[in-house]
Amino acid sequence: MFDGIGADRVLFDTFRPSRDEHIMSSIVHLGRHALASFAIVVLSLLTACGSVRPAIDVASLPTQAGASENIATYHARFGRSRPVIAVVGDNHGTELTDFMVPYGVLSESGVAEVVAVSTQSGPMKTFTDLGQPAFRIVAQATLAEFDVHHPDGADYVVVPAQNAAPELLRWLAEQTHKGGVLVSICNGAMVVAETGVMAGRHATAHWSTESHRLQTQGSIHWVKNVRYVSDGNWISSAGVSASIPTSLALVEAIAGHQRAAMLAETIGASPWTARHNSDAFHPHIATTGLPLAKVVYTNRWFHGKEELGILAPPGVDEASLALTVDAFSSTGRSHAYLVPSAEMPLRTRHGLTLLPEHENQDPVGAKQKVVLPVATPAGKALDIALAGIAQRYGRTTASGVAIVLEYPDFN
Repeated sequence: MFDGIGADRVLFDTFRPSRDEHIMSSIVHLGRHALASFAIVVLSLLTACGSVRPAIDVASLPTQAGASENIATYHARFGRSRPVIAVVGDNHGTELTDFMVPYGVLSESGVAEVVAVSTQSGPMKTFTDLGQPAFRIVAQATLAEFDVHHPDGADYVVVPAQNAAPELLRWLAEQTHKGGVLVSICNGAMVVAETGVMAGRHATAHWSTESHRLQTQGSIHWVKNVRYVSDGNWISSAGVSASIPTSLALVEAIAGHQRAAMLAETIGASPWTARHNSDAFHPHIATTGLPLAKVVYTNRWFHGKEELGILAPPGVDEASLALTVDAFSSTGRSHAYLVPSAEMPLRTRHGLTLLPEHENQDPVGAKQKVVLPVATPAGKALDIALAGIAQRYGRTTASGVAIVLEYPDFN
């Protein structure tokens, strides 16, 4: 089960699996602890025909359900000139891209005060989508410090996939009681569900955890085939790459379509529509099976893992850096880590302080390096990374990474 501390996506969709999914479930589910993960998947298969209700296809979502693909327009509170957005992560483990992309895109928009928040003082550990350790982030405030500076609470709280620490769950619940809207990214939805304050709401998350969510968090009406969905004070997004369109949709809700369109053009992003086909990412022999098997298993079995340094300059864009590191660390062929072009710590475009993943890590130890130009636009970073992966490790591996990151635009 996804636990947020360097854990992998351990469950693929096994609800009423097709013949292909039955075949693939033993070789392409995600997880570092293969035996334990296999046992969980088998259990899911055995219980799949029980009373668990299926995910709701967004196309059949009743209009009276209260959920929508449109995010409600922001209305100023407490005399604020612009909304306060907290992007919160647990120090013991937070998914890198889920945290960095919304922080970077929303900061770039200029429409809100965006604050990076950690549960405790000290650097926050991060992990990539397949559980590889990544660099550490020094947040701008702890939960307690944020409360001192913003006693009325945040207008929006971005919740990445992470360790569901008790103090985090309490704080998230308190933010909703103060009128804040929670914005979960990817499997951050599972963290929000654990707060206990969203029963009966509609939400979505990463395609691979669909069956697990249906079985263990049945108080939530889980929706599929949508990049983001809004229900009351909860906005939720699909898998990793959905963080960019969700952030743009939030900018539109705050400052209007024109401002969001200008931002999308600036960062090189495609339209931020909620339309999405999450079913297409599930394991099938004829389509997704081989790419998934390569990045999860066979690349690890038949190839050594190279240490790959991502050479980042001061002022690097947060979203571009995170997507590049996450993509290369999801190949099964490489472990990507941060190599600054200047001395550590590294300061990003919007003021985050980054540290190597280990205290005494040698930043020049990587035999191979990938240079990330400071001007790499966030909306193009994943395309550039996937092209580099295809050149380095082959197109099938690049396709597998796109599936893991739930990215629909790789072609």
